[in-house]
Amino acid sequence: MKRTTRLRASLDAPEILVAPGAYDGTGARLVQALGFEAIYMSGFETSAGLLGEPDVGYLTMTQMATRVSTICDIVDLPLIADGDTGYGNPLNVRRTVKAYEKAGAAGMHIEDQTFPKCCGHLLGRHVIPTGEMVEKVKAAVDARDDPAFVIIARTDARTTMGLDEAIDRGAAYHEAGADMLFIESPESEDEMRRVCVAFRGVVPVLINQIEGGRTPTPGVRALQEMGYALALFSVGTALAAAKGMRRYLEALAAEGDTSGVLDDVILFEDFTQLIGLGAHVELEKRYEGHLDDGAQPRPRRR
Repeated sequence: MKRTTRLRASLDAPEILVAPGAYDGTGARLVQALGFEAIYMSGFETSAGLLGEPDVGYLTMTQMATRVSTICDIVDLPLIADGDTGYGNPLNVRRTVKAYEKAGAAGMHIEDQTFPKCCGHLLGRHVIPTGEMVEKVKAAVDARDDPAFVIIARTDARTTMGLDEAIDRGAAYHEAGADMLFIESPESEDEMRRVCVAFRGVVPVLINQIEGGRTPTPGVRALQEMGYALALFSVGTALAAAKGMRRYLEALAAEGDTSGVLDDVILFEDFTQLIGLGAHVELEKRYEGHLDDGAQPRPRRR
């Protein structure tokens, strides 16, 4: 089954779909190894991991599409990708959809922020007029080659314009053809429930769970009871990795000895297996040339 079709089936299922974020190959392998059915690639994590910069519009579409391709080559999970603002006007949105789809993504979201955008749990975000975003959504829907490719419309209107405006925008984006809605950063569980009630039976909605962000994180069971179809745990893997690396480096800098933090790391042999060394060893054996006993190797041609 195609990844796009699998994603659609998971979103239609009665159980909420949980998609952890991953920004590199190791993280992607962990997500798959632990049994998750989808993976999310965020601009926040990718900007931090690739550029060492905040999510404020520095990443290009080409950089994001390349990373989508890399992760999709490593794991066969349906990947949902952050398409930011579509990197321009509706024509740029078309190009972004085609690039992400070609790279292997099963779905993507675009948002109605002005450019340069920033992370959806930061203050200082502004949104474009509803009509402009409607045209972007239409362009995204028109651009996909696979009708199962999931187009998600995100609005960041809640923080500066209120929840009612965000819900109204969501309705307009669904009417324009969006398959799923992403009302970013509701600020209470009551607001989260209002979003689900507004679109129940009309269009599925997702929630972005950021530890320490603007939205409550009540747990997957509570999110399902509210009515969410998809939960993105978008940046937690980057937060966890940064803390682990900092602890390791602090021990090395302060003590010149890492033995005290070994319980917090995956040891070398386990790590090499995680990143697929065993499969490569088997491939080497399959294609390795064997010489007969006593035979001399042929001289290389110059």
